[in-house]
Amino acid sequence: MVDYSETELGRETAYSDQYDAALLQPIARSKARQQAQGGSLPFVGCDVWTAFEVSWLNTEGLPQVAIGEFSFPCTSDSIIESKSFKLYLNSIIQTSYDSKHSVVQLLTHDLSAACGAPVDVVLYELAEYAGFYAISEPQGSCLDQRPVIIDCYHPDKSLLSASPEHKVSETLYSHLLKTNCPVTDQPDWASLYITYSGPKIDADGLLKYIVSYRQHQDFHEQCVEQIFSDIMLRCNPSELSVYARYMRRGGLDINPFRSTSMTTPPALRQVRQ
Repeated sequence: MVDYSETELGRETAYSDQYDAALLQPIARSKARQQAQGGSLPFVGCDVWTAFEVSWLNTEGLPQVAIGEFSFPCTSDSIIESKSFKLYLNSIIQTSYDSKHSVVQLLTHDLSAACGAPVDVVLYELAEYAGFYAISEPQGSCLDQRPVIIDCYHPDKSLLSASPEHKVSETLYSHLLKTNCPVTDQPDWASLYITYSGPKIDADGLLKYIVSYRQHQDFHEQCVEQIFSDIMLRCNPSELSVYARYMRRGGLDINPFRSTSMTTPPALRQVRQ
């Protein structure tokens, strides 16, 4: 397991009530990727974060609230450690800004500087967000009621297989993905959506593989990249997209998306989010 002991996770927290960009803590993506991928990345995509506890003061001291959506390209040098992101957002709560646009500019500048690539930032009014995202599931097959016997709770790519003689295009998904924080070991719950074209993936084996992450410790982004790479290796699809919608913790959810061709994920929010 990668050592992340230098992060702020698990340490006593000092909260700031004034803006402080230095609270953001980047973690190099290469630290995890060097164990799995060499050379150029085999995917494109992004990490979509949603922040439900964004607030600041206007120039009259009246609190403003919004829901923030942040898209980090998977090609960025670093991810942002989630606790530090939460502390950073907390630091603007008692800081005054003349407009929402000014807050967007500030967040865009700081997050882009911290991760080493341009970050897209949108702040939604509450009513606006409610109308933009409908709770839904994609057209596809849910794996969760398949009659399988599970006896493996650590990632095992040998569970994956496909039928070369049977070519399909389909979406398979499961709400049973659970991983654990690599520092605190807190559980992280997610729904996983796999859209592909190519040899038909064995659905029982795929469900067993997804459940095999149940005791695995790693960040959301790296788990999705490992899942993507294992499916490509074992099933050889001609096209593949892997999208995990993780449940929020501390007012933040993280939703990594990796694909052979699509740089942005479909608009999707499922019921646990």
